[in-house]
Amino acid sequence: MLNYKQLHHFWTAARAGGIVRGAERSGLAPQTLSGQIAALETELGVSLFKRQGRNLALTESGRMVLDYAEEIFRLGSELEDALRSRAAGRAVPFRVGIADVVPKAIAWLLLAPSMDLPEPMRIVCREGKFDALLGELAIHKLDVVLADSPLPGNMDVRGYSHALGESTIGLYATPALATSLQGDFPACLDRAPLLLPGAEASVRAPLLRWVEAARIRPRIVGEFDDSALMRAFAEAGAGIFPSASLVGEQLCKQAGMVHLGNADGVTETYYAISVERRLTHAAVRAISEAAMASRQLGKQNPS
Repeated sequence: MLNYKQLHHFWTAARAGGIVRGAERSGLAPQTLSGQIAALETELGVSLFKRQGRNLALTESGRMVLDYAEEIFRLGSELEDALRSRAAGRAVPFRVGIADVVPKAIAWLLLAPSMDLPEPMRIVCREGKFDALLGELAIHKLDVVLADSPLPGNMDVRGYSHALGESTIGLYATPALATSLQGDFPACLDRAPLLLPGAEASVRAPLLRWVEAARIRPRIVGEFDDSALMRAFAEAGAGIFPSASLVGEQLCKQAGMVHLGNADGVTETYYAISVERRLTHAAVRAISEAAMASRQLGKQNPS
């Protein structure tokens, strides 16, 4: 096994900028610290430092080992903090990555069950591109990623996709824009301004196929990777926009939008992606179990 004590000595010296400063920080004699790093180099079969004038510099292998060491000891520090927080009754961090194509209101609905756990939980949300969030999940910077699509099969990330639920897609507009439309839905969308989610959104392609099948030609006036930005443009009257029907009532009551109709056959499915096949994190388990209970209730009460 990798000797983590030796790795820590290397990490200390590399961050300090050399053996002498590393020895001062660690409280070891320079010869002792140098011997520990030499033993690690022998075990790894690579040189970690090289001479550069009178100083030492990291080799290419040394930089790679330092990157991994940074992550290893950061996780170790987080583990200590989590255990201390648990022992002291403080909130344990729950680190969630939210793909920017997932509507904020949907993210709240999915995450709400984690707020009701008996153990205090502090949600730390990170929003960003799906691929970047998966990279952070792979190195355990995140506990789970919420997305509108499962883990892609071509990605070099080991993870598991847990379906949380799905929603039909409705089309919404401001009252002024809705009043200006001619005819019944969906014919009223013909030549009307339409806002679309960006290319990464899983609902984009099915929505465009629905538009084509309905034989309507709306004017696409904007495309947005960020669902919140698309909603802001829609609320300003820039165009009609698609949104999950799950939050349709909220859109109409709080934002004053008008529901024009649903895109028949177009749905959006939401996933929790984790590095575990069998969920063990209490908050992730609560989200998954709540979603499963909701689906079962829907089967019993199809109305």
